[in-house]
Amino acid sequence: MYTTIQFIHSYWAYLVVFVVLIAAINSLAGLVGKKEYGPKDFRLALFALIVTHLQFVIGMILYFISPLGLKNIVNSGMGEVMKNSDYRLFAVEHPIVMLLTVVLITIGYSKHKKKLVSGPKFRALTIFYSIALILMLSRIPWAQWFD
Repeated sequence: MYTTIQFIHSYWAYLVVFVVLIAAINSLAGLVGKKEYGPKDFRLALFALIVTHLQFVIGMILYFISPLGLKNIVNSGMGEVMKNSDYRLFAVEHPIVMLLTVVLITIGYSKHKKKLVSGPKFRALTIFYSIALILMLSRIPWAQWFD
């Protein structure tokens, strides 16, 4: 079960990065180009929200069954986990930053829905989705992606 969940989490991550990147670029283009917010923009923002939330749920399952997640903290102790950069990435940094990423995307999506005109809608999406994307990219375990 662990390897299946890890496989799904790893490959779903490509979709998440791609969709959030496209949503952030789309919102920036809409803001800079002073475009009218339309159904395509709404669907793209919503799809980014959905794939990110699904990835987080898969990641939380993985965190509790993986030897690198909670089990590592329980078995090695928090002090030992914090001393080892690989352990710290998987058990602390990656989960916390991805939680923050999901929160930012959720806030951005929620704020944009409350706006009535296109400019503020695109601005909210651009700010929150772009910050989330940068945070997400900062804590992806790149060594595992390219092995």
